[in-house]
Amino acid sequence: MSDFDSNPFADPEFTKSFQDPSVTQVRPAAPPGLEEYNPFTDAKPTPAGMAPKTAGPTMNTQPAIMKPTEEPPAYSQPQAQEQSRAAAELLRRQEELERKAAELDRREREMQSFTASGGRKNNWPPLPEKFPVGPCFYHDITVDIPVEFQKTVKIMYYLWMFHTGTLLANMIGCLSWFIVDGSRGVDFGLSILWFILFTPCSFVCWYRPLYGAFRSDSSFRFFVFFFVYICQVGVYVLQSVGIPSWGASGWISALTGLNRNIPVGIIMILIAALFTSLAVMSLFMFKKVHGMYRTTGASFEKAQQEFATGVMSNKTVQTAAANAASRAAQETLREQI
Repeated sequence: MSDFDSNPFADPEFTKSFQDPSVTQVRPAAPPGLEEYNPFTDAKPTPAGMAPKTAGPTMNTQPAIMKPTEEPPAYSQPQAQEQSRAAAELLRRQEELERKAAELDRREREMQSFTASGGRKNNWPPLPEKFPVGPCFYHDITVDIPVEFQKTVKIMYYLWMFHTGTLLANMIGCLSWFIVDGSRGVDFGLSILWFILFTPCSFVCWYRPLYGAFRSDSSFRFFVFFFVYICQVGVYVLQSVGIPSWGASGWISALTGLNRNIPVGIIMILIAALFTSLAVMSLFMFKKVHGMYRTTGASFEKAQQEFATGVMSNKTVQTAAANAASRAAQETLREQI
């Protein structure tokens, strides 16, 4: 059989070259075929439980790197400013609508009270019905004054009441001083005069113009208030100083009375403190009202126009002007004749 397996035409040197040990070591051994497989001569099977160990997964020794979290882009500054402006505009519109609603409610209540009473009747000062003199003014801050100015007008009204109470206390202090010192009759007499004179004049000359200015947005009445009230502040300063024989229990008069009688001096010191606080609060409210006046759009030209319109629309002025014109015309005709 070996003779038939050999190739008579093969080159023996060429066949030996593939059987060289250097070639057979490098060439992979071919797996045995099915005909050459012998189950009794091969390697023994691996018993159960002795399965060949497989190499475990290799551990990655590279250090873990945390990726930075990508935050969403923040709003740009122009967008934030635009949103804040829009929110402020909405808030302003809401406040304006609330003010208009309150103003409409106020006017509705005013019309209802006007209809129910058959007209606006004077209610200030609140006097008894049997009193021979009736009220002189109509005074209702919640009805006449717009909502945004009601607080200021109320403060000024309370300040006027404080002014009246201080003048009354000053009269009592001067009376006490006159009791312990008979030469102080002039101060006591002037304190009575100041109480009788300044109480109604202050209401008519500076509080009512302020009330009417906020009620009708009148520039002319604002100017009247500013002129009179700055003079009133000057009077408060003089009264707080307390020059003797001026009818004011100020600091100088209080120290003089303290040397004469301690209880009377203490009373006069308290009154001097009232005058001082009245001057300070009045100056503060003057500045506040002036700031509010500048925001209302009032001006001196508008005040002049209101004054001219008010004068020309006054019936008394119209009658006087008509009479003067008729007299001038009659005199001209007489001269021509």
